[in-house]
Amino acid sequence: MSGQETGARRPRARLLSVLLILLCGAIAVISSTQTWLTVSLTGSAAHTLTVAGSVAVPVLTPLGLAVLALGAALSIVGTVLRYAFGILSVAIAVVVGSLTAVVAFTHPVSAVARTVTDATGITGNSAIAPLIASISASPWPVVTLVAMAALAFAGVFVLVTARTWRSTGRRYRTAAAPASPASGPLDAIDSWDDLSRGQDPTG
Repeated sequence: MSGQETGARRPRARLLSVLLILLCGAIAVISSTQTWLTVSLTGSAAHTLTVAGSVAVPVLTPLGLAVLALGAALSIVGTVLRYAFGILSVAIAVVVGSLTAVVAFTHPVSAVARTVTDATGITGNSAIAPLIASISASPWPVVTLVAMAALAFAGVFVLVTARTWRSTGRRYRTAAAPASPASGPLDAIDSWDDLSRGQDPTG
């Protein structure tokens, strides 16, 4: 593979990683506001309740926002933080993915307990369980699970390619311009420019 081809792939690896992580974070945040579970109650309290993703998996919203922040910062950090962010991405994907899988495939009472308690005033999983006739899931838990799998892939991809990314730190540094001899009295702007370059405006 030629050096030109390798250089062309470096920005692609960075761009792909950042966009994929941002997409996964956005899906997690959006999913947290959607209906994950529908609960049908029995007896005198018989009616249907909906449970949002943020209730079924309370960490979904904060960790989704963390993923968005992580993806945004990933485009400008150095090599060491790239590895740290890659590990964090995988860790978040594992945590959220495991919790989501439980909700998606087992529909636990604990995931709907808060909503049932708000509607009936009854607390405790053992007391709530007899009130539940059925719990059905929407597609959103599965969508979130897929997003977490993609996030884990993105984290691993960052770990594999982080060393090949070009450093972007220089573009965010203030370049020290060479001092030019003053041709006349310095005004306030000139003095401020000298201070920003670490020079003594009175010299």
